[in-house]
Amino acid sequence: MYDKILLPTDGSKNSERAIAHALTIAEFEDAEIVVLNVVDSVYLTGLPEEDLITKSEMILEEESKKVTSRVESIIKEIEEEKGSEGKDIKITTKTIEGNAADVILKISESDDIDLIVIASSGKHMLDRFLLGSVTEKTVRHTKVPILVIPNEE
Repeated sequence: MYDKILLPTDGSKNSERAIAHALTIAEFEDAEIVVLNVVDSVYLTGLPEEDLITKSEMILEEESKKVTSRVESIIKEIEEEKGSEGKDIKITTKTIEGNAADVILKISESDDIDLIVIASSGKHMLDRFLLGSVTEKTVRHTKVPILVIPNEE
């Protein structure tokens, strides 16, 4: 049923909890996990134009390495807790610059994603109203089934 699972992550504790859910489903379904980290380009607009391309490439590369290594270590920890090696899950990582919700929606369509596993926002209601929630926008606009992992707090 699920061949490709999209796992958007921002490095937060709650997004780390989503990894365990995605891994469990991927093992059961023998599915690939596509780990997605989105670097919001709004934060890059203050850089001088000549530095923008170089700096943004460096940031994307650094983020990709962080996400990849962190997800791999969490998967190893989960497998060690289970006491077995488990199935070899294919994991692909992507780091893309842009608006997080828009990128998630675009990748879910272009990469033939069958399920999105995403953490809910840790923001308070006022922040969500003023800034918008990536999870909320994704839930409203996606055509793909979505599993939302609630915040522990």
